Amino acid sequence: MQLDLFENLSPSANDREILAEGATVLRGRALDKAHELIEAIGQITTKAPFRHLITPGGYRMSVAMTNCGQTGWVSDQRGYRYQATDPHTGQAWPAMPECFTQVAIAAAEAAGYRDFHPVACLINRYVPGARLSLHQDKDEGDLSCPIVSVSLGLPAVFQFGGLQRTDTPRKYLLQHGDVAVWGGPSRLCYHGVLPLKDGQHPLLGRQRLNLTFRVAR
Repeated sequence: MQLDLFENLSPSANDREILAEGATVLRGRALDKAHELIEAIGQITTKAPFRHLITPGGYRMSVAMTNCGQTGWVSDQRGYRYQATDPHTGQAWPAMPECFTQVAIAAAEAAGYRDFHPVACLINRYVPGARLSLHQDKDEGDLSCPIVSVSLGLPAVFQFGGLQRTDTPRKYLLQHGDVAVWGGPSRLCYHGVLPLKDGQHPLLGRQRLNLTFRVAR
């Protein structure tokens, strides 16, 4: 997919792209682990299948989600929160695979964040048309740790804004194997994903998978 299909997208020629102070995209950082990551996602979703969560306002999210790790992010009409068990099964979330942890820790360190030890991984599945509106990741309790986000499958347009919802976000094309990391002064920046464009990825077909690693207390 060519950048000229999108308006005002930032260039991606380098292997490291600065989004803001404390925020970086590491181009192709997870490519060498992509097959392993995808296989592990398949194993996780046999135990904790993807589902479309309901927001506190009663809206059904277009992105399908599941979790692995010590705790998982969930949403329903009671609110957004982390909990140690899958509300659909009553069982603990699947353990975080070693390949997940390796990719997350290495990417965080490459972006300048040492001693990152994620305990939660939110797995998002996008199909054409699915989107994620601008939001802050602020349910984790400990905001001193960064967010590490791994893109797999179809390319997506990532929006990264400021600390206010009204700040105009910039747009970045995230492709298979790219890893975005943000923390420090950018930890609470608003971000989102524009509706996924249709396409065919050689490994994942008509979908995008995203791994978001967090420290939640």
